[in-house]
Amino acid sequence: MGDVQKIRNVAIVGHGGAGKTCLAEAMLFKAGVTSRLGKPEDGTSTFDFDPDEKERKNSIDSALATFQRNGCDWTLIDTPGLSDFQGEAVGAIRACDVALVAVAANSGVGVNTRAMLHVAEEENVGVAIVVTKTDADNVHVEELVAQIQEIFGKRCIPFELNVGESADFTAVKNCLDPSDPDVASWRERLVEAVVEVDEAAMEKYLEEGEVSDETVRSLITRAIAARTVVPIYFTSVEKDIGVNQLMLAIENYFPSPADARPRLVGETPEGADKPIACDPDGPLIGQVFKIMTDDYVGKLAFFRVYSGSVKANTNFFVPRTGNDEKMVNILTVVGKETTQVETASAGQIAAMARVEKIAIGDTFTDGEKLHLPPIPFPSPMVSLAVEPKARGDESKIGPALAKLVDEDPSLIVQRIEETHETVLSGLSDLHLSLKLGRMKRRSKVEVDTRLPKIAYRETIAGSGDAQYRHKKQSGGAGQFAEVWMRISPVERGAGFEYKWSVVGGAVSNNFKPSIEKGIRQVMEQGVIAGCHVIDVCCDVYDGKEHPVDSKDVAFQIAGREVFKEAMLKAKPVLLEPMMDVEIVVPTKNMGDITSDLNTRRGRIQGMDSQGGMQIIRAQVPLAEMQTYSTELRSLTGGEGTYRATLSHYDVVPPNITNDIKARYLKELEAARDG
Repeated sequence: MGDVQKIRNVAIVGHGGAGKTCLAEAMLFKAGVTSRLGKPEDGTSTFDFDPDEKERKNSIDSALATFQRNGCDWTLIDTPGLSDFQGEAVGAIRACDVALVAVAANSGVGVNTRAMLHVAEEENVGVAIVVTKTDADNVHVEELVAQIQEIFGKRCIPFELNVGESADFTAVKNCLDPSDPDVASWRERLVEAVVEVDEAAMEKYLEEGEVSDETVRSLITRAIAARTVVPIYFTSVEKDIGVNQLMLAIENYFPSPADARPRLVGETPEGADKPIACDPDGPLIGQVFKIMTDDYVGKLAFFRVYSGSVKANTNFFVPRTGNDEKMVNILTVVGKETTQVETASAGQIAAMARVEKIAIGDTFTDGEKLHLPPIPFPSPMVSLAVEPKARGDESKIGPALAKLVDEDPSLIVQRIEETHETVLSGLSDLHLSLKLGRMKRRSKVEVDTRLPKIAYRETIAGSGDAQYRHKKQSGGAGQFAEVWMRISPVERGAGFEYKWSVVGGAVSNNFKPSIEKGIRQVMEQGVIAGCHVIDVCCDVYDGKEHPVDSKDVAFQIAGREVFKEAMLKAKPVLLEPMMDVEIVVPTKNMGDITSDLNTRRGRIQGMDSQGGMQIIRAQVPLAEMQTYSTELRSLTGGEGTYRATLSHYDVVPPNITNDIKARYLKELEAARDG
């Protein structure tokens, strides 16, 4: 491993089918890492080595290759293009200094291309665009460049020009060549964009109309890092055109870790605001961005060192846990092959094995309680309730699901106490299906799945007053309690209020908690549909007790029953979770999407346009969103995306309330009969 200026960390990202893995394989071949060109379609890819990837013939996980070429230390990360596995690409972008966005010449800018560029900008890393499949049929490069510039701006400038296109694509020309008249107009635009990063160079250019070739070349790295310039390159892996020129551009112009925008640290992950220098001699600061389970090596944690260095067989500190861990060994990786090294220093990407307590996103230091920002993994959109298919697997399902979540933070596992379900949430049905298939293969645990129950809530829309007397006499000690109660609604989110207005000692104060306990039992179980009761005020204002037969259990029972009766008199209603939804779709699909939202009881809050896409903001009941991921893909041909967060609980319409009540009563009846 050489100095920081010679390190190149590049993540290849983009839409599915853009040829990212084929490009990465061609780069390995050009670097002499592999002796033949690997291909995903025939199972020989260095990067797609998981059985699921071999079967599907596309990438599911990000995969790394660390190698040397022309004096540069490369780490290349190939990422999935399907939005179902977007989290892998997000982690890769965090670890790298440049996102190389692949755009297939024959299909143009895909929706995930836009998403990846957005992530790169949020992460403040440089961006370059590589046009793949320039030799494909019906390619019109000029139109493609216009589309790229329309969506991503005029800062996207060819650093190379294609000679020919489709079957006639034969070579690429360097747009930096001042002696080639064919590239003169693009070189002028390139120079105008590049000098923006340097005030002196820009003044000279404005005054004299030109700057030296050496000045331009010296500023390109800064311009890419600042994203004032987004270079465009053209390639064909099949014809072996442009790949070597792209690699030379990466080596000569792409930012090293020392040139990239500095990363930030802070005393908390959310408070990271202090820049850190990429200095091998500085304090140790690194971050884990990926975890993978290898059949032979075990758990591998992939990390990037941002400052300082770490050696094998030394300890490091994890601020999240407050514990020291041991870096038993340090590995560099090419696909699934690993090589042990002694040290990883600032700017380098490596892996460590045998670290069970490390999680994705963890910062590690030499003792300082510093944190890098959390990695912005996408939020889950689709959920399934899961339960073990085989008896006896109840104890296995928890650890098996935990392993999935350990490797993929885009997955979330929750135990929903209200519905008594274990719910696994992910980015799509495909995402969940593949991950559960992987769990079956690795952990030998198979599950049944279904849509989760909606966690409805019960509350009241009016006030109610009830009295209840509990009296039991069965030969021995009796039971007696009488409770008078008023209930009324409170502000949404206020919770449960319990008041004691009994005067004159009609009920002793020591029975006050007994009545409350009875009320809370019913609130957990529900009154009209078996759902938790929220946002009510219960005021106990009178009652009676017996000097011998009144006891705790009697007042619990009376508290339960009087609350039920009062609630039924207070206009009980069901509440459902409402989601804030942001949907991004092509403009051509706007009518279909808004019509569909209306059928889902959605309320549109606003719209914006962005580069040929429409952003629709709406509030939609969660019950209407459970299968939305699949249906949105169908409506938009796979180009639509959305994200949803819980907004609030709102009253369920009466007709739907009646259906929910009927289902609940049917379930009760079935449980009794069973």
